[in-house]
Amino acid sequence: MIPSELSQLLMLYTWFALAALLFFLLLIARFYQRFASERTFFRWFIFPAAVYGLATIRYASIDQVAGDGIGALLMGAAGISLAALSALVYRRMTVGRASVPVQPLDPPFHD
Repeated sequence: MIPSELSQLLMLYTWFALAALLFFLLLIARFYQRFASERTFFRWFIFPAAVYGLATIRYASIDQVAGDGIGALLMGAAGISLAALSALVYRRMTVGRASVPVQPLDPPFHD
């Protein structure tokens, strides 16, 4: 097996593992949206999976291990969109709505 064939095989294998992980993140965001009644845009997790798939197909179709500008742009776009979606879901799950104002534990010190 030559290095380019090995690279193609590993890229395809990695995409399937990544797609499973993104599906799991989609399910977490969907679960939180259903039970917390906060919008998480869980359907948008399909976009990074599809763009990663396009980049994987692009890299697997050429006979180079690296050095493809279109594939790199696709990977970058998918990574940025995934980071933004993950940050959004993380923020919604940790911060959420502040329905009750937070009271300080100790009163401020006065002289």
